[in-house]
Amino acid sequence: MADTQSSAPSRARAGTPAAGVVHVRRRLTANFTILSNRLAQRPGSAVTVGVGAYLLSVPDGVPVSIDALRTHFTESRERLARALNELEAEGFLERVVVREENGRIRTRTYVHDVPRADAPAAPEGPAATPTPTPAPTPAPAPVVPAGACEEAPGTAPEAVPDGAAPDAHPLGEDALGKAAEAVLVSLRVRDSRLLLSRRDIARLSPGVAAWLRLGAEPRSIAEALAADLPPALTHRPAGLLAYRLRTGEPPAAVPPPRAAVPWQACDSCERPFRGHAPATCRECLASAA
Repeated sequence: MADTQSSAPSRARAGTPAAGVVHVRRRLTANFTILSNRLAQRPGSAVTVGVGAYLLSVPDGVPVSIDALRTHFTESRERLARALNELEAEGFLERVVVREENGRIRTRTYVHDVPRADAPAAPEGPAATPTPTPAPTPAPAPVVPAGACEEAPGTAPEAVPDGAAPDAHPLGEDALGKAAEAVLVSLRVRDSRLLLSRRDIARLSPGVAAWLRLGAEPRSIAEALAADLPPALTHRPAGLLAYRLRTGEPPAAVPPPRAAVPWQACDSCERPFRGHAPATCRECLASAA
């Protein structure tokens, strides 16, 4: 007896929506790109999503200038440049100007599948365990020669230079005090005889902080305190440093260096140029005129 065959349509899969998107998925083993939903479902311009998906799909070394993108897309130069700027602003794209060994400047474009702000920071290696530094042993307190310091042996006054105004420093008093202590500790690197005890550092710090408050650089202060030491420094070095801080002139403040104009990548040809914001270089503007 022949089998009966029904002409009724097969039952739809359970959970299939009546309308909208129904995915028909196929397992891909080659020629596919992993795309995050952050980019695929990005609201806004579809050109930005398309350019981002294209950049993630091409191999390393493919040029990404506006002229190169126009060979693949039909959009205008302005829309493609806007798409690259939006991807860069959201962290999907990173354009870095590098100088090669031959001196030539190029633009290297990094494409991120996850925005840089959302990517976890990669560890740069195991953190080095700091070696504890033993506290310096106070040196004996012999008599301080007259003319170098008027203080009695074993005492180091809180040296504050004359005319130092106790104005607030932008770093704050706590940071200023730590910077002054760091200057005094670094003196032993310049001359091993300038090894100070904790008590001496605490007493000399206000004088160094006063010089820092006047705009002197920490390195200049260390050089001024450690310069032209007597050949036979047999007395306590804290007295000599206190004398120099009280009677000497702080080093002149060094004006901050002028900030250089950063490098930018041209929105049209990807050539680097100096500017304060992403734009089009002069050559592309002249050719478009």
